[in-house]
Amino acid sequence: MLYLRQFCIILFVSFLGELLHAMIPFPIPASVYGLILMLLALCTGILKLKHVRETAGFLIEIMPVMFIPAAVGLLDSWDSLKPVWIPVILITILSTIIVIGVTGQVTQRMIHKEKMNGEKDERISG
Repeated sequence: MLYLRQFCIILFVSFLGELLHAMIPFPIPASVYGLILMLLALCTGILKLKHVRETAGFLIEIMPVMFIPAAVGLLDSWDSLKPVWIPVILITILSTIIVIGVTGQVTQRMIHKEKMNGEKDERISG
């Protein structure tokens, strides 16, 4: 029952992202709107991490399985991709490197900020 309730919360936030995508005329995928809404809900305390933690962990664990249909779709459209496969591969590699770098920098800054806040709390309480 816990997973079902958490999954419904995640689906509801995704649905709100779909609504935003339909209402706002920007070329932003609905899933990005949903992720932003989920982040805002978690950061503001509207939604607590304990309300989605287990199901979110499960969805992250099965994420590789979700790429299988996309990979099959790429194989089906090989005739269209054949003339541009080199630029596609280069763009994929470059964007992956950029995402890894940005993610690492953001993570390091968040860890540093968390450590600084922890030290500040110790000085105040000590």
